[in-house]
Amino acid sequence: MAIITLTTDFGEKDHFAGAIKGAIYSELNDVRIVDISHSVSPFSISEAAYIIQNAYTSFPKGTIHIIGIDAELNPENKHIAVLLDGHYFICANNGIMSMICTEINPERIVQINIHENIVSSFPVLDVFVKVACHIARGGTLDVVGKRIEEIKPIQNLKPYVNDDKTQIIGSIIYVDNYGNVISNIKRKFFESTQKGRAYKISARNHTFTTIYNKYSEVVDFTKPATDRQSEGKGLVVFNSSNYLEIAIYKSNMSTVGGASTLMGLKLMDTITVNFLKD
Repeated sequence: MAIITLTTDFGEKDHFAGAIKGAIYSELNDVRIVDISHSVSPFSISEAAYIIQNAYTSFPKGTIHIIGIDAELNPENKHIAVLLDGHYFICANNGIMSMICTEINPERIVQINIHENIVSSFPVLDVFVKVACHIARGGTLDVVGKRIEEIKPIQNLKPYVNDDKTQIIGSIIYVDNYGNVISNIKRKFFESTQKGRAYKISARNHTFTTIYNKYSEVVDFTKPATDRQSEGKGLVVFNSSNYLEIAIYKSNMSTVGGASTLMGLKLMDTITVNFLKD
């Protein structure tokens, strides 16, 4: 039984996500549809890339991933289907796939060319669903598109390192449900540049000199619970996806807030790591 996942910025209020599912079931009644997220910020390529990169590996090989972000067809925003790491991805060629492709080379990329047979103002429904169902039936990518070699990159996807390797300049690419802000600095990249040196991490007027492996490490469990005062404390961790993240311990966006609100941090803000001399 084929699995088709959906990642979009359509939200839950409108009919779009439901219409896509109905169209898939109309073509394939034995398919499984999984919602990864419909809460991506509108047109946020970096958010969608972060979500799909960290979700797709939990699915079995052969899963088909529809990504409905900034999908309107125009001369600078073509549609592609990608076979990568045993998974199929159908999306616009707007940079969404470049985060995954920095670590794994695609096995095949095609630029979808079935549009002349489809009149569409809703390409995720009318084009992406057709391609996904074709693949789910065992069809090949060459039938739905012409092979290409490269995809469009996301600007500022990679952090910058200065010439003498004393500074990393990254940016915030995602804000999660807790208000934690995730940078584009990965643990492996950080450690290969750090080479054991002490460091100072800066974001706006906030600085940190320790990176934790989990959130609760900020708590001093040797003190009585009434004396710890850990909730609401800012910290830096390498999160479960190994990205450098600035967080508030036990944050709650509905009450006390999170790192994004309490520290005034937003998407594409700069995070700087300065490595200190011995």
